[in-house]
Amino acid sequence: MDISIVIPLFNEEESLPELTAWIHRVMDEHHFSFEIIFVDDGSYDQSWKTINSLALQYSAIKGIKFRRNYGKSAALNTGFEYASGDVVITMDADLQDSPDEIPELYRMIREDGFDLVSGWKKKRHDPLSKTIPTKLFNWATRKVSKVKLHDFNCGLKAYKLDVVKSIEVYGEMHRYIPFIAKSAGFRKIGEKIVQHQSRKFGKTKYGGFSRFINGFLDLLSISFISRFGKRPMHIFGLFGTILFIAGFFIAGYLAYLKIFMMEGKMTERPLFYLGLLCMIIGSQLFIGGFIAEMVTRNSQERNKYLIHKKVNIDS
Repeated sequence: MDISIVIPLFNEEESLPELTAWIHRVMDEHHFSFEIIFVDDGSYDQSWKTINSLALQYSAIKGIKFRRNYGKSAALNTGFEYASGDVVITMDADLQDSPDEIPELYRMIREDGFDLVSGWKKKRHDPLSKTIPTKLFNWATRKVSKVKLHDFNCGLKAYKLDVVKSIEVYGEMHRYIPFIAKSAGFRKIGEKIVQHQSRKFGKTKYGGFSRFINGFLDLLSISFISRFGKRPMHIFGLFGTILFIAGFFIAGYLAYLKIFMMEGKMTERPLFYLGLLCMIIGSQLFIGGFIAEMVTRNSQERNKYLIHKKVNIDS
């Protein structure tokens, strides 16, 4: 199969028939073999009924429905599990992503050799309340991830099948899939300017100010896990040791003043409490790192690594 199209949705019953017909027209024009995987993220409108109706009309349609709303990341991760096409395309169900972009995205994966191609909505049809925070988010993500993309949050992306089978998306981490893919060893990441269309039906379902707060916390999580997920002692132990040594030298300095310089009580000096605090926090960080290292060593995932290619193995 050439293409799997994974579409997460939440209360998008009005747009599904038009989107499905549009995708089929594009696929038929380019003679692609394909499947459309709709992942209903706990919709309470008629979305699931519409998907069932469309499945009777189009054999390429597959549907998955969550019992409740889990979020876009969960919907994408589940869609990735069931995808089987050589190239996996993700897009939103609100008609703001154009299926006409799919052939070129497919070509960039298959012919240009990209692992992942992310859409860039250079000209957006969103209010300033959404575009300004999005620009700030993209800037921060570029700085932390070192992935040079303009629009991390664009729902229209193309992947090699190997990419989506090698990563896990949860929380609000769908925004950081390029970063997650890079951390998993997929470094050929490209970008394509895509058309952004105004929303035709309803209003955005995955919005809200909280998504930026959650997204920032997820960015910190991904950055930490990608660097120290299998060696937590390297970060906790390092800072713990530095703090403990700093506190120890402060305590030693104050002891010298007390014993040899006949200074007053050490407990009357603010520096004493700073040294004590450094030693306590340093010890806690070191112990925390040691415990995290023990947990990691006993994890079933401790020696699980992504293998890219093999020669004369398992034959």
